[in-house]
This record gives sequence, C-alpha cells and structure tokens, in this order.
Amino acid sequence: MLSFTPHLSKPTPPTPTTLWSHPTHPHPTYPTKRHHFSQLTNNRKLSITAIDAAQPFDYEAIVSNQLFQSNKLKIAIVGFGNFGQFLAKAFKRQNHIVFAHSRTDYSHIANSLGVSFFQDPNDLCEQHPDVIVLCTSIISTEPVLRSLPIQRLRRNTLFVDVLSVKEFPKNIFLQVLPTHFDVLCTHPMFGPESGKDSWKDLGFVFDKVRIGEGESRKSRVDKFLDIFEKEGCRMVPMTCAEHDRYAAGSQFITHTMGRVLEKLDLETTPINTKGYETLLNLVENTSSDSFDLYYGLFMYNKNAMEQLERLDLAFESLKKELFGHLHEVLRRQLFGKVEEAGQRRVLSKLPKNGYALPAPSSDAVKSQNN
Repeated sequence: MLSFTPHLSKPTPPTPTTLWSHPTHPHPTYPTKRHHFSQLTNNRKLSITAIDAAQPFDYEAIVSNQLFQSNKLKIAIVGFGNFGQFLAKAFKRQNHIVFAHSRTDYSHIANSLGVSFFQDPNDLCEQHPDVIVLCTSIISTEPVLRSLPIQRLRRNTLFVDVLSVKEFPKNIFLQVLPTHFDVLCTHPMFGPESGKDSWKDLGFVFDKVRIGEGESRKSRVDKFLDIFEKEGCRMVPMTCAEHDRYAAGSQFITHTMGRVLEKLDLETTPINTKGYETLLNLVENTSSDSFDLYYGLFMYNKNAMEQLERLDLAFESLKKELFGHLHEVLRRQLFGKVEEAGQRRVLSKLPKNGYALPAPSSDAVKSQNN
C-alpha cells in the first residue's frame, strides 16, 4: 500500500520505531514493514510510505487449494440411519462434502456431524453429488432407487451400494440406471459396533461393476475407495458372485447360529467358560441387527438356501451319531458286546459346498431300520 503525504516543513528523520511500526501498533512488528522515501519538490516535502503485504492471489496458495479441492468428493448418502451416519463420520474425517437424505428427519443429527440434510430427494440430486451411496435395507433398495429423480443428476454420477449381498444390488443397478451412470458394488465387512474403535484390518469388498471411460471417472472411483484404505481397511477386490458364495457360508451361517442361540434365551452364569462367552457375544452381535437384514441375507442370496439345508442335514447327522452311540451302549448292557455287522454307518462330515450327500448303502439302511 502506498500513501503520499506532502510536508511543508523540514522532515524529521525516521526513527527505527517509525520504520517498523504498524499504524495500529506502537511497538515494532516485524511481519509488516513500513518504508519511508522522501523527495524535495518545490520546497514541499513528498513522503512515500510503502507497506509490504502478502499477495492476495499467491500462486502457491492457489495450487495448494486447487489440489485440496480436487481431492474432495461430494458424497450423498441415501438412507441416513445408523449405518449411514456411521459412514458419514468417516467421510467427514477425510474432509469430503457430505449430503444426506432419508424418509426420517435426521436433520439434527446431520447438523451435528457437519452434514447437509435434504428431506426432498429432488433437492439432494440438484446438489449434483459426485457419488450417491445407498445405505438402505436390502428389501427397500429397489423402491428407493426407483424413487430417486436421477434425471436431475449429472450423467456420469457414481452409484455405490454397501449391502451385505452383492448380486442383487448389482442386477438392480444395471436394470434401473441408464448406462451413462457408473456402478460400484461394495460391502464393508463391519458395522457401527465392530468398527466403532477402528477400521484397521477390517475387510472391505468391492467390485467395479461399470465404470465409464475417462481418467476423471476412474480417478473418482479410486478416491472413494481410498477413503476406506486410509481408514486402514483390508481392501478385497472380488466379483459379486464370489462374494455371495463366500458370504452364504460365513455371514449367513453366523447370523443363523446367533438367532438360533437367541431362541434358547441363553443367560450368563457364575461358571462361564471362554467358549460360552463367545456364544453370548455372538447372540449379542447378531440380535442387534434387524430381522430385515437377516431376511435379506436369506432372500436375496441364492446360496443361502443351500446353506440352510446343509445346516439342517448337519444337525440331523449329529443327532444320529449321538443316538448311534447310545444304541451301542444299550446293546453292550443288554448283550455284553456289539455285533460287528450291526454297527451303523455314521456320516462324520458333510461334503463341501456344491457336492451332494452320498447315498447310504443298503447295509447301512438295514442296520438303521433295525
């Protein structure tokens, strides 16, 4: 800043204080310098004062800000329930812009998280988010997706799901969304309870189902996945079909056993073993999820029915094995020995997934009928 002050009298030589002082601070301040230059013109003294100042359009600051903004994503969460809020906290931790929409008014919670809440989906879509994350239940995914005014979105918007089944949302996305939209199917293998302290080493499954051409679209997917990688997740690329096959043998079985044990109304005892404590924890973890989630794991994963049948066969086989040993004990008590030919055939293990149970031999059938 330059100021020009005419002086009629002989100027006073500048002192160190005046050279380095700020107009509002009488004491020297070093970040801002004031310099005086004088020149005598027509017996009038012209004094020029210059103050060094930071340039308002500093190049490095502009580049730094552009880089920061370019790494930001505008993420819209559709279904702002417990899991949607859980994800929003991570998105905000990494400085992304987060919008939310839900049938229930969560505006108060959204404000506390620094999230913009929109009751009307039209208003949400008019924000032109880069990514739309569906955090609905499995059974409500299709009606919610069909209710969105996708014509208000940019034509290359990325759609993401976080459901516990994968083939079902993949097919729905491909059926409902025009081909100019990108599709990413994911499954965070954790939730608000198991991931409340840290996401480190927790599995995150993803399948890049349909990503359009262009570096910007590929970069956007990578930025979204990078959120979970930065949180410490174990990133697992896997097709939707592979996921459902594995999940039926792990997640569905886990939830089924937890709900079976819940029906037994297990209680803690003064002599709990470590194994029993594990069962109690299993009941607590699975019962905290809604029945809709469990029903969705069964209804929308074609592999679940096979696992349920295998579980039933395994239980029947175990009962036959128990009763078979009981039968042998009774025969020993009655006859003193067990005839070699009368021993029943017991299936110790079920075959692996996809393999039929072996047919029992005729001798085994006769011995079981006896």
